[in-house]
Amino acid sequence: MEHKPNAQEIYETLRSMIVSFDLAPGSRVTETQLADYFQVSRTPVRAALQRLENEDLLTIKAKQGCFIRNIDMLSISHYYDVRVSLENLVLSEISKLKDWGELQELADLWDPKKLHFGITATEALKEAEEAFHVRLARISRNPVLVNYITDINDHIRAVRRLGWPNKKSVTDTYEEHFCICDMLLQRDFEGAKAEMTNHIRKSQDQANRITLHQIYSNRTALKFD
Repeated sequence: MEHKPNAQEIYETLRSMIVSFDLAPGSRVTETQLADYFQVSRTPVRAALQRLENEDLLTIKAKQGCFIRNIDMLSISHYYDVRVSLENLVLSEISKLKDWGELQELADLWDPKKLHFGITATEALKEAEEAFHVRLARISRNPVLVNYITDINDHIRAVRRLGWPNKKSVTDTYEEHFCICDMLLQRDFEGAKAEMTNHIRKSQDQANRITLHQIYSNRTALKFD
């Protein structure tokens, strides 16, 4: 018998589609359209949509359908501001650790002499760059910080992944990631925080130069209408 996704699976799929803009910001979808798409009844779709509305990822309007959240560039900039404080808190938590093995592994992974992820801004590299910050949070042993960093990644992903203008931005990423880890390993915690702040502010500056047109034109969004 063919597997039909349950409410949890539908929620996870739709959430991924929204944060990656596979569902266009501002677009309208209905329970019936999604039920047909997933080949299920409307009941699990409705449950998934209610969860997404609770997370402010869409708005449900009676007799009109569901409207995917729009992009707010000012809000994205605010997420970067919060990210600075959160990621520096991650580094403070790491400074309390006694086992530095995982941190050394992360430093080796981003050694600019090795270029493990290549020298061009591929999707694999962009995913690895995002994962670097989540992995630092995991190393900190603070699951709440992991959740917050992951949530921020979801909200800034569209502009963050467009902010790779040239090969220098790639080599800079290797060097900055490695430098943050190396400073932590040398117990230069204030230096690591300064480098992290610079790293995030540079990304924020690049994000501020990206227009909504660039974001929309960069995606091939799924359309139901």
